[in-house]
Amino acid sequence: MPADNRSELFPVVDLSGRVVGRATRGECHNGSMLLHPVVHLHVFNSRGELYLQRRPLWKDIQPGRWDTAVGGHVDYGETVGEALRREVREELGIVDFEPEAVAVYPFRSEREYELVHVFRTLYDGAIRPSDELDGGRFWSPDEIREKLGKGVFTPNFEGELTRILN
Repeated sequence: MPADNRSELFPVVDLSGRVVGRATRGECHNGSMLLHPVVHLHVFNSRGELYLQRRPLWKDIQPGRWDTAVGGHVDYGETVGEALRREVREELGIVDFEPEAVAVYPFRSEREYELVHVFRTLYDGAIRPSDELDGGRFWSPDEIREKLGKGVFTPNFEGELTRILN
């Protein structure tokens, strides 16, 4: 079974996103509350449906739950824009998209503290989920609302929903 690379280096940032240090994935996810940047991309199709990925059971955070189409960490030395393009290409095989910035906000869970950079895009092309994911599919807004608060989605996704549907 695959596993996250716990020695992967992430930037540690302040609330404005300025890099103030670096730490490993393991250090960032062990309850240290080191603030580290991540990117999220919400992919809508022209019918207004939202693509969600299913997190594999081997992930160290929120295994098996449905989540943002693309979510990934910014690597140390990488810009937010570079990380977004890399993660979208790696996770969904998409290279031709126009991201729209939606929000930047801090998110704290029991294990980690992230500075989340949220983007959305309209995309009707082919989506090829990688083996980093346990598949994915488009959901209607009504289908999503029906499953809210039932442990189907990640807390990050549920918290972002109002930001992206507006």
